[in-house]
Amino acid sequence: MNVTVENLAPCKKLLRVEVDAQAVEAAFEEVTKLFMRQARLPGFRPGKAPRHVVVKAFAAQIDAEVKRKLISDHYREALSEQKLHVVGTPDIEEIQFAKGQALQFAATLETAPEFELPDYKGLPVKKPISAVTEEDVDRALNVLREQRAVYIDVAREVRDGDFVVVNYTGTCEGKPLTEIAPTARGLTEKKDFWLHVAKDSFIPGFTEQLIGAKAGEKRTVTVDFPADFVAKQLAGKKGVYEVEIVQVKEKTLPDLDDAFAKSFGAENAEKLRAGVVNDLQNELAYKIKRGVRDQLMKELLRRVTCELPQSVVINETRNVVYDIVRENQQRGATNEMIDQQKDQIFSYASSSAKERVKAAFVLGRIAEKEAITAETNEVTQRVLLLAEQYQIKPEKMIKQLQERNGIAEIREQIISTKVLDLLEQHAKVEDVLPDAGTPAV
Repeated sequence: MNVTVENLAPCKKLLRVEVDAQAVEAAFEEVTKLFMRQARLPGFRPGKAPRHVVVKAFAAQIDAEVKRKLISDHYREALSEQKLHVVGTPDIEEIQFAKGQALQFAATLETAPEFELPDYKGLPVKKPISAVTEEDVDRALNVLREQRAVYIDVAREVRDGDFVVVNYTGTCEGKPLTEIAPTARGLTEKKDFWLHVAKDSFIPGFTEQLIGAKAGEKRTVTVDFPADFVAKQLAGKKGVYEVEIVQVKEKTLPDLDDAFAKSFGAENAEKLRAGVVNDLQNELAYKIKRGVRDQLMKELLRRVTCELPQSVVINETRNVVYDIVRENQQRGATNEMIDQQKDQIFSYASSSAKERVKAAFVLGRIAEKEAITAETNEVTQRVLLLAEQYQIKPEKMIKQLQERNGIAEIREQIISTKVLDLLEQHAKVEDVLPDAGTPAV
């Protein structure tokens, strides 16, 4: 076998392979014998048809199998010989193939980037010295109180901080808003709509004009749509709203007593507070750890300069775009709104994808050097957790993962986590106060 490699780009190569005629002949002989053993032809017992009959009947299939076997075997052998780490799917082109002749084929392929691993032990990081404060606990408890808030109807005028239920219709330049911004149906007309009377709530300047009104009263509200308003067609324009106050409501929060604690499954108020403290401590520890690891990755990647395989970056960019679009749709963004931001979305996705791909290759190289692997039981535990999370049977989860190469992704995640554990274990950590220039966590 004769192999040559031509560099087309930093991570793209042209592999040319020539397999001598003798090896081609041997492959024809091997495949022909296999067909003779398995052939079922009229007038002959299974596996007993003469060679020339089998060759005539299955000539095309024999050729195809010989070609497949020769290219597959020698492609793998050539990669091993040239020590090429291929990513993605190669584009293989047959150049010459016939019985009695040498086989020639070429493969255009992308390879993992080549780079020298930097010294990854002893990376500098700053770790903030932080603790959960009483103020943190009080804020968290107030969040729980907000979840149990009660809104009581009051027979008085609207005050700042109240909630009101209103009916409204909006116009701009004397026309319904939808004539100017077709997607702004919700801004054009609503009935029994709840509003919080607070600065910049809903449309800036809207709710302040309701202060002093009572239930049953009507008011005309004028607004200036901001320059960065979500409905671009209305940005910078003036709007006029006819508003009817249906109800005025005052929000009241429950006391932090044992009854309140029991509504969240705690024995009493003291136990609820202790549980909140524990949750906040766990959350803070997670944020600090994540911040440290973000610093480690940033410093590690800063020390590595390399080109990246284009197809891998393109595929990862597509994944990031999909995730961004899905998250925005879940937040209620319309297709039109997303389309208006497509350039920014793609720019961010492209940058993020390059960083992710680079990180994957660097962490992978460290894992190879440190002989870090994902054990079968670790993969199994992760699959069981996913099955529990999505409330489906483990067998079904395994099948879904196998269909999209998810098992390999889980292995990579486990290995990456172990590598980050190693980096953190050997990092040069400096404890600092939160206001001493520490990266945000």
